[in-house]
Amino acid sequence: MKKFSLILLFLSVTLLGYSQITGTAHDFSGSAWNTTGRICIVCHTPHNADLTVATAPLWNHEVTTFTPYTLYSSATLDATVGQPGDESKLCLSCHDGTVALENFGGTTTGTNFITGPALVGTDISDDHPISFTYDAALATADGGLFDPTTTNSGLGGTISADMLFAGRMECASCHDVHDDINGFFLRVDNAGSALCLTCHNK
Repeated sequence: MKKFSLILLFLSVTLLGYSQITGTAHDFSGSAWNTTGRICIVCHTPHNADLTVATAPLWNHEVTTFTPYTLYSSATLDATVGQPGDESKLCLSCHDGTVALENFGGTTTGTNFITGPALVGTDISDDHPISFTYDAALATADGGLFDPTTTNSGLGGTISADMLFAGRMECASCHDVHDDINGFFLRVDNAGSALCLTCHNK
């Protein structure tokens, strides 16, 4: 009975995720380069997954090895920004333009690369900084940030619990790759700059 319940739970979560991504810009089932016609397979696989990225469940897409990215810098930035963490590299594996879209399932010779406004590139100096530790000490030093350990994220818990990865701000802190309900795959509706004001005390 326990095994059956776990299977039902897995199917519920899987189908819920499937319905959210269907029809979004991340639904690659109709893309000519995705000859499988399946949605999830571009990033995830039930068999022979890449286990080198611990935070990526059943990963199936080639992960970017590009380095070093040109990072965000500002005289007013109190955080120490590092090279993209593993969670952000999953996003950048398509969005930095160095890995072909169809490089999944062991393929490494693809020729279709992301283009247009979705191409972030390897110069991420004009984008929100990522891969920095966001903690109470940074909030105090900055003076314009909320304490992530006590501030509600709008998702049900604190910023630390709901939006950070081992205490770090990454691409997925603000974007949910599986759900485009708020546009631009934002995790929180940004009407009135609500997403920005989750962290920024302005």
